[in-house]
Amino acid sequence: MFVSCDHGGPSATSDFKGFTLLMPAVSVGNVGQLAIDLVISTLDMTKVGYFYTDCLVPMVGNNPYATAEENSVELSINAEVYSLPSKKLVVLQIRSPFIKNKYRPFCQMLLSWVKTSKCARVVLLSSSHAYQRDDEQLLGTPLRYLLTPDLEKEVGGLMQELNWKEMEKVAAYPGINDTEKVLHIPGGGITKRLFTESCSKGIQMAVLLKFCSEGDNIPDAFALVNYLNEWLQLIKSEVNTSSQWKIPSSWRLLFGNGLPPALF
Repeated sequence: MFVSCDHGGPSATSDFKGFTLLMPAVSVGNVGQLAIDLVISTLDMTKVGYFYTDCLVPMVGNNPYATAEENSVELSINAEVYSLPSKKLVVLQIRSPFIKNKYRPFCQMLLSWVKTSKCARVVLLSSSHAYQRDDEQLLGTPLRYLLTPDLEKEVGGLMQELNWKEMEKVAAYPGINDTEKVLHIPGGGITKRLFTESCSKGIQMAVLLKFCSEGDNIPDAFALVNYLNEWLQLIKSEVNTSSQWKIPSSWRLLFGNGLPPALF
């Protein structure tokens, strides 16, 4: 459930009527989470609350978007909500993995919140194992999208204009029966479950994902957030480049660069 911050001001509300909810899947390379970091940091979004759930591994840390020593010691937890009313954008950032067998209750709780908070649509940023692509998926761009039927009616034409490539379905039984096709997103975490449940519940959802491998996934995050920006135009630009996005201070610790002195 969503719990608002006391200091969030007028935007700290559970009513996000007409807003786009942007969130990551905890997937291969943490690409979606890194892309969300770039959005929150660049747009200087305000934390308005957190998502209270027992489905995620508990964690606490210092402020990942600190800009000065004074705010570097602010605490953050595993699932927090940020808002930018001027762009009708609300972001749920997830910072820890799921507890075993908790995918289903999390998806149910999340989609229930989407309905009660009156969000217009959900955009899920995800990733999938590059090494498990089939022959068709090896062609062209490593970026893909999916739309639920309710969102397809509204933005399907735009995706065609952008020349985006829809996520292909693959053979359910390769080599045995190649005619039966299914949606397969290996390494995508909750992506497939959340998408299929959104389809059945009539929720407008888009999935944007990138095929990638584990390693230094910063370039993948930039590619995914630029892909998102082609559609939502979160930052204005004729040409998307990595330099336009503000890298959060927490990224200095991605490869073990030591702890901030302010913690001691």
